Amino acid sequence: MKTTIATIATAFIMMTSFSSFAAEKVNPLKDLNSMNIIATYLEAATAGSIEFNKFLFSEDFEYRNTANNICYNKKTYTNFLKANKGLKFNCETTYEMLDESGKACVAKAIMKFDNFTRVDYITLNHSQDGWKVSKVVTTYP
Repeated sequence: MKTTIATIATAFIMMTSFSSFAAEKVNPLKDLNSMNIIATYLEAATAGSIEFNKFLFSEDFEYRNTANNICYNKKTYTNFLKANKGLKFNCETTYEMLDESGKACVAKAIMKFDNFTRVDYITLNHSQDGWKVSKVVTTYP
């Protein structure tokens, strides 16, 4: 009898542990509006915050820098942000929503440094998992 109870208990513990491994992490950004997603992107880009990067960028994310015409995908760009975790830009940052229509949004972020200005044009798409940054184009006017 003890062996049967021990076997049942072991099977139950294994079943619950397997289901906990299969559980997906909840997206804390899912219910945020597009303006909050832009603010979260700017926290990642200018203040070195990487806490929400996994949820912030779409799977087909693309970052393009017009100064050197280099393009990065999600993995490369998030690795760059991770490598610069905690690095805070010494700049004044502002942003504005250029257009939001249906499930698409375009915003402009301006980062004014002492000697130059960086402008990011940020494209967001809305899906069942909330707003995601799908493309960023950086220029230096």
